[in-house]
Order: sequence, then structure tokens, then C-alpha cells
Amino acid sequence: MTSTRERIDDFLHQKRIAMVGVSRHEKDFSRSLFREFEKRGFEMVPVHPEAAEIDGRACYRRLQDIQPPVDGALLMTTPAVTDAVVEDCAEAGVRRVWMYRATGEGAVSRRAVKFCREKGIDVVPGYCPFMFFENTAFFHRVHGVLLKLAGKYPQ
Repeated sequence: MTSTRERIDDFLHQKRIAMVGVSRHEKDFSRSLFREFEKRGFEMVPVHPEAAEIDGRACYRRLQDIQPPVDGALLMTTPAVTDAVVEDCAEAGVRRVWMYRATGEGAVSRRAVKFCREKGIDVVPGYCPFMFFENTAFFHRVHGVLLKLAGKYPQ
């Protein structure tokens, strides 16, 4: 069985990633994370049921509509929405899922994590990708240090 850190590293080695639940609002945190992935060379595919485009990229209503398919899906959804989205991931053939979380529940749902594991989908249940980017901003490095001090940094 692979460790959470190995699943994180594998996810971040993919180049075509869907961000499900990226906000339509320009200044939302999800948009800054979306842009950071793009800045680092990822081909980001926005998924939002009520947006036609995000940052100049065509936005899809569902993962199943994306062609060619993506290598992974970063979920910026509520836990209740995550439950449905992981089923979309399985139907669309997405084999890597990252459920975003900085504090609180984030996108993580126990039911969705269990579903992913049962379907053979590699899942990262929590964490903020900013913490794992090289040369990330100071605040995100501090977040990682705090998790290490608390013994909650992924191994």
C-alpha cells in the first residue's frame, strides 16, 4: 500500500488536472490555487456546473464531459458534493483524486474516501497542495511546519 506522501507526489507528477468546484469569483482562494498550478506548468481543466469559462479556459459541467480525459481531479467541493463527484471520477476513468483541505472538513468525506479506495482510485484525503510545491510562499511553508510539529504531516 502506498503512503499518503507517495500519493501526493504521484498526483503532482500528473500534468492534466481537473479542478472541480473552482470558484467563479476572481478573488476566491480556489482561483489562486488554479493559477498557481498553471504557473507551474500544469494543464488545468476547470469544472463547475454554472460556469462557461474560468480564467479564459473552457469550463466543464461534469468530469465525464472532458476530452481528452484528465490525469487527476482536485476537489474544491463540500463533503456532500464530493460524495457525488467521486462517482463521476469513477465513471470518467479518473484514477487520482485529491480532496482539498486546509482546515475543517474541506472537501473530505469519509464516504467518498471509502468509495475511492473500493474503486481503486488513489485518494489524497486532505491537505493543501500549496504545502507541497517547491519554492512555495512563506505562509504555505509555515502551514507545513505546523503540521510537522503536530505530527500530522503526511509520511
